[in-house]
Amino acid sequence: MASNQSFAQNIVESGQRAAARSNTSAGTETRAGTFRIWRGMGASGQLEDYSTSVSEGMVVLDAIHQIQAEGATDLAVRWNCKAGKCGSCSAEINGMPRLLCMTRLSELDLEKPVTVEPMRAFPPVKDLVTDVSSNFRAKKRIRKFTPRPPDAPDGTWRMAQSDADRVQEFRKCIECFLCQDVCHVLRDHQLHEQFVGPRLLVHAAQLEMHPLDILDRTDELKESHGIGYCNITKCCTKVCPEHITITDNAIIPLKERVVDNHYDPIAKLVRLMRGSKSTDTGQGEAR
Repeated sequence: MASNQSFAQNIVESGQRAAARSNTSAGTETRAGTFRIWRGMGASGQLEDYSTSVSEGMVVLDAIHQIQAEGATDLAVRWNCKAGKCGSCSAEINGMPRLLCMTRLSELDLEKPVTVEPMRAFPPVKDLVTDVSSNFRAKKRIRKFTPRPPDAPDGTWRMAQSDADRVQEFRKCIECFLCQDVCHVLRDHQLHEQFVGPRLLVHAAQLEMHPLDILDRTDELKESHGIGYCNITKCCTKVCPEHITITDNAIIPLKERVVDNHYDPIAKLVRLMRGSKSTDTGQGEAR
């Protein structure tokens, strides 16, 4: 009997919690929601309010599409799969870089206007669309995957499973560029040409840590890729929709490689001694 009463009490409390949530979010019933959306061409524009009906299960992209259908037919927004896998619908929702298609209205307080703006780290094109081409230019500067010769009679390679598993996390990246958007080096200082950003450092880590790759990219990481600009605040890891541990698993190990190759005093002494020995040998042969 006591068990039945406890179960009934849990049901009542669950209903009360659901009712409380429906007061501030999109619940089972249709209700009105206000969306404050950035409208403009290039850098000039302003936030405009749109009211539309919202219901259970809707995401922010649904609301944007509904607003387009109800009158704002010229509202520009980039999207493709609506499944969180193409990375196209990146924007800032209430100031936080997020995917429009993966942000449920039930997660937001609809008693207040929901602010939707374009990513701030990139030049605005129109409304919610930004120019992210700097990322693709930066990617071209990173030397491509270069495997070692096959080491098996059948022309294939042998490697440890643990080494192969290490880079699989980085392959999940959908290039939404939310990590680039939240990075203060790009967002606040606009150093796109000096710093490739967290997304491209993940790409570099995928290559550098691959068990078959033979290139050493530490010189480029230090110089042209600007890894020194990153001060490992972990904000990029926080916004990643694929939950890639960008800072700890990609950027910090790359920084360690740069330090080992360029700032380790013992390693530097060994390189100097080797270089001196090579020079002496060459002079002896010449004589």
